[in-house]
Amino acid sequence: MLLSLLLATWIYLQHFISFYNTVMKLIFLGSSFSIVWYIRRHKIVRRSYDKDQDTFRHFFLILPCLLLALVINEKFTFKEVMWTFSLFLEAVAILPQLVLLQRTRNIDNLTGQYVFLLGAYRALYILNWMYRYFTEDHYVHWITWISGLVQTLLYADFFYYYFQSWKNNEKLHLPA
Repeated sequence: MLLSLLLATWIYLQHFISFYNTVMKLIFLGSSFSIVWYIRRHKIVRRSYDKDQDTFRHFFLILPCLLLALVINEKFTFKEVMWTFSLFLEAVAILPQLVLLQRTRNIDNLTGQYVFLLGAYRALYILNWMYRYFTEDHYVHWITWISGLVQTLLYADFFYYYFQSWKNNEKLHLPA
């Protein structure tokens, strides 16, 4: 997740669209970096990390995303490849968290709500893309759409169990 954030920061700051857009990007990046800091450095939250359960190896995601970005991009430039790499990496960055939650089966309210809101954020992005497709000329970014759909599909199973636990007023559990 940190690598994806660093790539996104570099790319976001390369292209000025508007003052509003820049402020929103800085708020998004600032809140994302603060969440990463909170998870890694806050003494109470850091103690909840179980290294024995967290066995997912990040290189299983980074290398395929980089290779895919080198092969599938709209134009073969450094900036375009890095942008595509960040999209592909962002699409699968939640996998280690989902695997860990499924393995431990112990999901506290804060973690469950955080993962749910991350998925809702991406699902709302898809609605925005559909709106822009119908209201703006030539708004087709197929790499963005595909990576966003892949990311939302990865959340779909979590959404199902999240809503089931909410509907039944039970603690959230993912199947093993």
